This record gives sequence, structure tokens and C-alpha cells, in this order.
Amino acid sequence: MDQRQLRALVAVGEHRSFSAAAKALHTVQSNISTHVSRLETELGVVLVDRATTELTEEGRIVAARARRIESELAALQSDIAALRDVVSGKVRCGVIGTTARWLVPPLLNSLKTHYPEVHLVLLDATTSSLALQLVGGQLDLAIVNTPLEMAELTTTALFDEDRLLVAPVGHPLYDRESTTLEELSHHELLLEAEGTSFRIELDEDAAAAGVVLRAQAEVDGMRLLASLAFSGFGAAVLPASAAPGWLEGDWRRIPIEGIGRRSVGLSRRRRGLPSAAERAVADTIRSVVAIDAPRQRGIYPIV
Repeated sequence: MDQRQLRALVAVGEHRSFSAAAKALHTVQSNISTHVSRLETELGVVLVDRATTELTEEGRIVAARARRIESELAALQSDIAALRDVVSGKVRCGVIGTTARWLVPPLLNSLKTHYPEVHLVLLDATTSSLALQLVGGQLDLAIVNTPLEMAELTTTALFDEDRLLVAPVGHPLYDRESTTLEELSHHELLLEAEGTSFRIELDEDAAAAGVVLRAQAEVDGMRLLASLAFSGFGAAVLPASAAPGWLEGDWRRIPIEGIGRRSVGLSRRRRGLPSAAERAVADTIRSVVAIDAPRQRGIYPIV
């Protein structure tokens, strides 16, 4: 087997089409079919269901390994370049949307200044989506809501941030200077979906206060949750970065007494050595957080 065969299989799995895979790899469909067929012959299994163009169970296993092989080869090239004092290579980094809003601009500026040969590919998604893509090899790094209970990943803390209530004009809590979990329990709220780190910790704080929070709607996506609150759909419990200080509208930020902060960290796969480019991006992220986080209302860097 060779890299072309592995790349062809991964492309078919990602695009669910031989023709789309060929387009993505800038080749013709017959080449993709040949590469996949030769790989199947060598391994003695069917990797792609030709009726649905979906990867078989064996195909998914091979594709997952292939992504890791590709990542290791890219890391090898990056490390060799670093020996010549040139940090280069592509790094795929996921970022939760609320953090991306303030962190990405200075991150890109800093990388352009200090590591111009590093090509950063950014993905804005939820923690649950980013974690799965990190494990699957589609991402090298991810800035996520913590704690993240996945044995395949290792996470270092970046910063903590306040949790607060965003109440639109006309909501019963709009005029409050502060509120409590007990008071929030009397109202239906816009909440993160059950099973997410943010919701789990919020429910634990509510249980410690002897109350249960009721959901008007549940959303796995902090930016969408914030947008619903900003548009007047309801009051939402959000991290500080979801309602930045420069953003104004017909709503108010209201502190919640007796509630813990949200924690955000930088995750990567536990197995394998990060490339020189990945290390450069990770170091730059930590540097940007140390410098820019204190400028954001309600965000506290972990040094």
C-alpha cells in the first residue's frame, strides 16, 4: 500500500463519492477506484460499499489509521524543516465559536509575525464535534470547553470565564442587578444541551443549590444559544465570551451568584508527537491567551 491509496480511501469516506473524492484530490475517478481496489486486494477486505459509497466497518478502521499516518508524515516534514530554523507545515485547529471571536484575530497576527511558514486551518464547531474530529485525526489541536472526558485526548487549561444570564428586554429578570440559581429555577431558560460539559457543570451547581433548572429550549452550540437570547426568544445562561463587552443590544448581562466559572483548554491526541508547527501554534495560543484574555470582560487566563 502507499499514500495515494490511503488518501483515496479517506477522501471517499469524507465525500461519500468516488467522483467527489477525485475532485478533492485533483485527479480522475478511475484513479480513485484503482487505488481503493488495490488497497482492498492487499488487505483482503471490502473497504467501500459500492451500493451506498459508504465505508464499511473495516474501511472506517483503515481510514482512521490513514489519517494518523498522514498526520505523522506531515509532522516529520515539519520537524525536519525546524532543524533548519524554519518552522513550517499545516496545522488543523478547532475552536469553539465564543472563544474564536476574540482569540483568532490576534492568533493569526502573531503567527504571521513569528511563524509565517505555518499554514493554519481553522474550524469553528462545538466541543463535542471538535473532540470527535480530534480523535479521528481530522484535527491536530482543539480549543474546547473542559473537562473533556476522553481517554484518547490530553488537555491543558487556558482560561476560566464567568457564567452569566443574558436576559432580553421584557423578560421578568431583565431589571435584576444580579440573580441566583434559586430565582432562575422559577423561569424556563435557554440552556446548552444535556451531556455537554457546560450543561453538566451548570446542573451540578443547581443541584448543590437544591434546585433544578427548566429548559425552554436546549441547544448544542453556544453562539446559536446567544443569538436566540439576543433576538428576544428567551433568557440564556452563557459564558462571558458569548456576550462580549463591545456587543450591545436590547438585552442585559446579569451576574449569577453562587455559580462556578466555565473552563476552556487546549486539547490534542495523547498518542504521537506533535510536529514543530503544532508546537508553534500551541505556544502561540497560550501566549495570546495570556496577553489578550485579561482584556475581555469576565475572562481570566490560567498562567
